[in-house]
Amino acid sequence: MAKEYETVIGLEVHVELATRTKIFCGCSTAFGGSPNSHTCPVCTGMPGSLPVLNRKVLEHAVAVGLATNCSITRYCKFDRKNYFYPDNPQNYQISQLYLPICRDGWVEIDTPEGAKKIGIHEIHMEEDAGKLIHDEWEDCTLVDYNRSGVPLIEIVSEPDMRSAEEVIAYLEKLRLIIQYLGASDCKLQEGSMRADVNLSVREKGAAAFGTRTEMKNLNSFRAIARAIEGERSRQIDLLEAGEPVVQETRRWDDAKETSYAMRSKEDAQDYRYFPDPDLAPVSISDEYLEEIRSRQPEFRTEKMKRYKEEFELPDYDIEIITGSKHMADIFEATVALGSQPKKVSNWLMVETLRLLKERGMDPEDIRFSPENLAKLIDLTESRAINSTVAKEVFEVMFEEDIDPEEYVEKKGLKMVSDEGALRRTVEEVIAANPQSVQDYRNGKEKAIGFLVGQTMKAMKGKADPGSVNRLLKELL
Repeated sequence: MAKEYETVIGLEVHVELATRTKIFCGCSTAFGGSPNSHTCPVCTGMPGSLPVLNRKVLEHAVAVGLATNCSITRYCKFDRKNYFYPDNPQNYQISQLYLPICRDGWVEIDTPEGAKKIGIHEIHMEEDAGKLIHDEWEDCTLVDYNRSGVPLIEIVSEPDMRSAEEVIAYLEKLRLIIQYLGASDCKLQEGSMRADVNLSVREKGAAAFGTRTEMKNLNSFRAIARAIEGERSRQIDLLEAGEPVVQETRRWDDAKETSYAMRSKEDAQDYRYFPDPDLAPVSISDEYLEEIRSRQPEFRTEKMKRYKEEFELPDYDIEIITGSKHMADIFEATVALGSQPKKVSNWLMVETLRLLKERGMDPEDIRFSPENLAKLIDLTESRAINSTVAKEVFEVMFEEDIDPEEYVEKKGLKMVSDEGALRRTVEEVIAANPQSVQDYRNGKEKAIGFLVGQTMKAMKGKADPGSVNRLLKELL
């Protein structure tokens, strides 16, 4: 009988924190920028330069710890993790090994079998390394230290996940918690959220874990799911052939859908960790902890419950809107300006999602303001413009956040509310299309659609289709 295997997965998730400056110096953390333009003696590891902890980094780390049910280490220190690599200018990375800021937490995910808790072993603060650029034309490697010293938290899970689906659910949950806190934008494509997958397989029912490998270079949920499936199959094939699984770090190549060994896995002692002598320990008071706790936002789960009770929206709408903190903020602000919740939801669910998809954008990239969306809804509701014009105006507003009232006025898009002018146009259309009139009178209901279209054309789209329909039926 064929053996059944179980996959055991733990994650190390690196999150780039949304601070304006780096973790131990005042250099900018802005994404992009010409190489080595966001640097100083501290983040390039110059002898004699001294690091100073950015207070905002500590705030974000504690807030994420509280939101993931961790206990906060009241007295914590930074350690030096020693290794030589060209993108690591001091030849060590400042991290936390002995006393990480957060420990023993959990988040709950939904699985087909019901809710499941995924344990969080620890969260620690650390600095990012620089970036190597391999120039094949010149046959050399260049280094950009702009990213060196950018603040990170590393969230280390327990090996509690058993499938790619559970891993994605866990990452989605973490991403939403962190985005709602404003601690990071968590954009995988820009590297502000990165996950390393630790995976092993064992025979179903076995108590001991198998030998694990760590997979790096995963910058999308799709790549993570594919890498898990690929590595699981590779390890099972080895075990079936009676060969051992080697503990090592592997790099996933998403284009080739395969992984290859990078190096054998180091242990903590290989890094010769010791407390960083240049940084003072961090002591966290009750008052500080309470202050951060009091600033925690309403998270998605509470928000979904409130939307159901307060706005009576369908579950599907609630799920989509609260799936992005930015979209939820726009929704709430537009409703606060007096727009009907379902009308706001319709604009976000239909036109906004369509344009985001067409342009390959995230909901976090929405640029239009709640004020302008409220104005557009008001123009449509008061029948100042019809739905076709509203969609046109919205498209411009989506791109440039224009004021829809000014735009409609300037472009002369307001509907003709002069009943006399509309009646005259309808009479002209009836006179010019005797065949369609005859068809309608012979019982062909569809013929009126053609006449409505002709009238809208004559009115340059600035008529209410409902009024046109009513007048046509009256005059016919």
